[in-house]
Amino acid sequence: MKEWLTTVSEPAITLIDAIALLVILVATFEVLFKVARAAIRPLTESAAREAWLRYARWLVAALTFQLAADIIETSISSSWQTIGRVGAIAVIRTFLNYFLERDVEQQRRQCAPPPSPERP
Repeated sequence: MKEWLTTVSEPAITLIDAIALLVILVATFEVLFKVARAAIRPLTESAAREAWLRYARWLVAALTFQLAADIIETSISSSWQTIGRVGAIAVIRTFLNYFLERDVEQQRRQCAPPPSPERP
């Protein structure tokens, strides 16, 4: 049973990590294009903030994919050293994800239009 699990899990880990890499690359090229375009025609403050928020959301998605791969990797690992290493990486990625999501939410609240006053 363990051999079957390892045989299926290893390509899955590689695939999920590749998806995370692809997400990071696409997001990085997207923001790079916007920054390069801003050198020609400056972005408004809100457009620049939106570009970086979008980048942060993509990074949160990529970290989530990487964390999923880490979880699968710990399920097939037989060495405590490997489990500890993967666990430490998972904790670091979880903290990065948490703080990145918190920053995105804070920026979203700051950028949101103020609530309109209710009429009596």
